[in-house]
Amino acid sequence: MKLSWANRITILRILLIIPFISCMLKINDAEFGNVMRYIAIFIFLFMAISDAVDGYIARRNRQITRLGAFLDPTADKLLITSACLLLISQRGSVGDFPLPSTVVVLIIGKDVILTIGFVILYFMTSKIYTAPVFVGKVATTLQSSMVAGILLGPEFSSFLTGWIWFLRVLWWSAAGTAILATLIYIRNGIRYYEQYEHDVGHEK
Repeated sequence: MKLSWANRITILRILLIIPFISCMLKINDAEFGNVMRYIAIFIFLFMAISDAVDGYIARRNRQITRLGAFLDPTADKLLITSACLLLISQRGSVGDFPLPSTVVVLIIGKDVILTIGFVILYFMTSKIYTAPVFVGKVATTLQSSMVAGILLGPEFSSFLTGWIWFLRVLWWSAAGTAILATLIYIRNGIRYYEQYEHDVGHEK
């Protein structure tokens, strides 16, 4: 089966994570100055924009597929996870804008819990269950904005003196919505399994 353009863009997003990580690991190397951070910002913003583009293309052309439903959130999770881990590392941190490790634990913890839940549901039902919720999309948007805000921190703070306070509100909002999204996904997963058990019971 031929890949749709939406899925091709999503795969490109996943592949771009490699050069993004490579640039992030060098943003504090004196020999590169700010060049690597600027390239990382460009790649990150390109991936964020392409995320919206592939979703639009899939809806417009009615090319929403199971593969796309799996790859799209996977690309988001891989990007945000790698960005968060790099931003709290010594090599990938951005000057005066340190991302709290607690925020990273909450954000990544959400994805770990959801991945475990996905695998458990698959083994118990033999079906792939993907049901995005609005809060989950809000959490992803806040996380992407948080990463972009930190990467652009040195520039924005030069003319916005309260930028660090804005970032603090942003990253704790991202962590809070991640917790809320996790609880909603867990509730929906339990309901899905209960409905599955109910349907199987009636078939016997």
